[in-house]
Amino acid sequence: MKKYKIAILTLGCKTNQYETNAMMQKFIEAGHQICELKDIPDVYIVNTCTVTNISDRKSRQALRKVKQINKDAIVVAVGCYAQVAREILEQMEEIDIVLGNKEKKDIIKYIEDYLEQKEKKVVQVSDIAKQEEFDEYGCISYTEKSRTTIKIQDGCNNFCTYCLIPYARGRIRSRKKENIIKEAEEISKRGIKEIVLTGIHIASYGKDFESEYRLIDLLEDLNNVQGIERIRLGSLEPTIITEEFVQRLKKLDKICEQFHLSLQSGCDETLKRMNRKYSIKEFKKSVDILRDNFENVNLTTDIIVGFPGEDEEEFLKTYEFLKEIKFYKTHIFKYSKRDGTVAASMENQVSGEIKEERSKKLIELSNQNQLEYNKKYIGKEMEVLIEEKQQDYYVGHTRNYVVVKTKSDINLENKIVKLKIYEADKDGVYGK
Repeated sequence: MKKYKIAILTLGCKTNQYETNAMMQKFIEAGHQICELKDIPDVYIVNTCTVTNISDRKSRQALRKVKQINKDAIVVAVGCYAQVAREILEQMEEIDIVLGNKEKKDIIKYIEDYLEQKEKKVVQVSDIAKQEEFDEYGCISYTEKSRTTIKIQDGCNNFCTYCLIPYARGRIRSRKKENIIKEAEEISKRGIKEIVLTGIHIASYGKDFESEYRLIDLLEDLNNVQGIERIRLGSLEPTIITEEFVQRLKKLDKICEQFHLSLQSGCDETLKRMNRKYSIKEFKKSVDILRDNFENVNLTTDIIVGFPGEDEEEFLKTYEFLKEIKFYKTHIFKYSKRDGTVAASMENQVSGEIKEERSKKLIELSNQNQLEYNKKYIGKEMEVLIEEKQQDYYVGHTRNYVVVKTKSDINLENKIVKLKIYEADKDGVYGK
């Protein structure tokens, strides 16, 4: 096969980024060159996302853009949007190949099939709902310098009323612990100090196993991997945070004291319409357990504003709950109507103007909380994993995911250093 220049754009979550890294590794092993879009690639791949209507639009825009740069480029749509919108992408003239999530790992084969057929478009999207086993990519060595993701799980069984992800990713499928540990060991050999466990719903890890092996068991095993110094968890359902879980968790010296608990709304009535599996009282209990057991714990969350039926009273309940909890950062999403979901046909859809207004209020509150949290570290010493240099500063994160900037005459990349904090703003802190 002729050797090509390959460019890949990744939209969406860390799981998509992990799978992009896997595809890049396969291309490199086959002798191809990974490049940027500006370098005029022969093959352009968009690893698409479908979490919102905006994600769908960005996916289509990206797929159209490449033909303007190289009209002869092979354009490939893969991933979640390709999984649920095959018919739409099949009709787009700019696209040569459409692949679902299961087909990602065999992407080179599909490109070769297209080249053999010349003019004929290749479309292969399997029924993801029928998939029962985790797709194993092997050990991914194409990674970042100081922190990398390990995919431990795929799929979701929750079927929240606003979400298409179970249709794009299928039901829960957990990766075998032996393969996860092996990948962590390979990552350690490359000198990478921090791993981030990712998946679509990692709190459900192991629930599809015949054994009782669950997420906490995996964390205990990963904590023993030599060379890995930090283990960070991706987004968690709050229901996994119990006294028993946290008592075992806090004994693990490599676990980072930063947890992203997916909230979506601070109002029980809204949560019920969303088909979320917890109440505000239960969520608060999970927060209290974490704060009682981890000093300087950093909690972040997601919120959807303008969900169908959310009136001013329901929104104020969310606002007051966020004021009470004081998350370090709140990621705000304006509700996006998704065809094929239960919420799309609900009454009392909220106008765009109201969504925008509510979003601004919550962003302002989040910024205040972030600034207040960062300021408390002024005068204190913090341990920082330096990841990269940005202009005059070396930039990294603490264990609890505060961004730290520092100046140095020596190269600090991929080093863990102790810095004394002298200044803070809402985006992070500055240390010496």
